[in-house]
Amino acid sequence: MPHPKSVREIVLDTETTGLSPENGDRVVDIACVELANCVPTGRTYQTYINPQREMSKDASAISGLTDEFLADKPLFADIADEFLSFVGDARLVIHNAKFDIDFLNSELSRLNKPLFDLENAVDTLQIVKRKFPGAPATLDALCKRFDIDTSARVTHGALVDCQLLAEVYINLLGGRQSDLSFEVEREVSLEKHSVKRKNKTYEARSFPPSEDEILARDLFLKKIKAPLWNEANL
Repeated sequence: MPHPKSVREIVLDTETTGLSPENGDRVVDIACVELANCVPTGRTYQTYINPQREMSKDASAISGLTDEFLADKPLFADIADEFLSFVGDARLVIHNAKFDIDFLNSELSRLNKPLFDLENAVDTLQIVKRKFPGAPATLDALCKRFDIDTSARVTHGALVDCQLLAEVYINLLGGRQSDLSFEVEREVSLEKHSVKRKNKTYEARSFPPSEDEILARDLFLKKIKAPLWNEANL
């Protein structure tokens, strides 16, 4: 179940048959990762879709999806209600939001379903451009910047990309990683301090100082100018 009394967001990604819904390209893969207060809840949604048209060669090479693989998958009409129910009223988090929302709205408009509002989505691409002007803004580049493991990203599958984008988004917000690292460092520091205190013992002195020690003390005290314990200087 969604976490109550929390800010709920859905990190979303799609794969498509091509680059233009205006030219008839369709959605073939939708994935969502749920966040509550910028922390993954473990709830995800993912489905492949039969686009009822051929994949372009470029799109197939990027996603690894083929016409044969998609042939027996459900139509968008079959999964629309389930998908919309998962998203609910959560805010969408998307990298290059206009691309995905244009495709989703194209699919939803065919079914006379409510459309997504681009203005209510968080576009991580725009956040990156503001925070790191001129720097590479691809998902791969951002994963590299934030030291996020991309070994699972053999092809651009929507669910893997969603999971990676969720980590990128958390880091872009100043994220939990910095907080966690601070906590770890603080705990290590406290642990080290505790060890030092445990290892150091103080025993009561059971014998008087020697004459050499008294002489060394007196010589040291003479070097102190205007000592506070000297009443003449109070």
